[in-house]
Amino acid sequence: MTAKIIDGKQVASKILEDVEKRVKTIKETPGLAIVLVGDNPASQIYVGFKEKRSKAIGFYCERYNLDKNTSQDDVLKLVNELNQNNKIHGMIVQLPLPEHIDENLIIDSILPHKDADGFTPVNLGNLVNDNNMLLPATARACLELIKSTGMKIKGKNAVIVGRSNIVGKPTALMLLQENATSTICHSKTKNLKEHTKNADILVVACGKANLITKDMVKKGAVVIDVGINKVNGKVVGDVDYENVKEVAGFITPVPGGVGPMTIAMLLDNTLKAMELHKRVRVL
Repeated sequence: MTAKIIDGKQVASKILEDVEKRVKTIKETPGLAIVLVGDNPASQIYVGFKEKRSKAIGFYCERYNLDKNTSQDDVLKLVNELNQNNKIHGMIVQLPLPEHIDENLIIDSILPHKDADGFTPVNLGNLVNDNNMLLPATARACLELIKSTGMKIKGKNAVIVGRSNIVGKPTALMLLQENATSTICHSKTKNLKEHTKNADILVVACGKANLITKDMVKKGAVVIDVGINKVNGKVVGDVDYENVKEVAGFITPVPGGVGPMTIAMLLDNTLKAMELHKRVRVL
């Protein structure tokens, strides 16, 4: 048995086509602001992709490249200006930020209805309360990729390896909303294999190259690999892809899986943020 490859680029393309069609039916142009602090090479690549994709489907996009020594106050000032800018409906502050800047403080300063990443406490709290507003983009990407396989999530055992607020926790909550039984594993979990082997759906987002091996995966499982690691100059995921695909039913490649979908979800979130922005202005 060889797993079917979940092509993130293909699924993302369909979503972006839908977003582009929706943009053409409205009078206002969705506005996205992307803030990049520092010169992290990976961040520069990600931001470039986001900017390019947003403009390609008809968004208005402003990109801010700030020096790595930019003060926390100056970043907060920019975020506040973007909060007040009616041309900007969605905002992304690219993570990670330089060490002298408090990431939580910056994210907390973004207005919830402009939070294209879905990271603010308000949006995460809404997710906990099953009152979804703007959902974390990567977690949304994981869910959409799972759904693209045709698997019925209801009643399935879902195991998420990683407990970050960006991926692990929100993915577990979103799968719980779909009536899966969600289990979160982390660095202190005893006998990780015992959990992963029981997973119908396995989402791995822990940042450890090739952590999940063939013997840890249930036959026929849907495996979503969020990890991005460099090993001997090659980009690999948290899953031993070449061997795990021999037992999994479906699997995402790295790269080409979750990454393209995350960008699609960011842009879909921005379009939703524009609708929320209209409501806020009316109020």
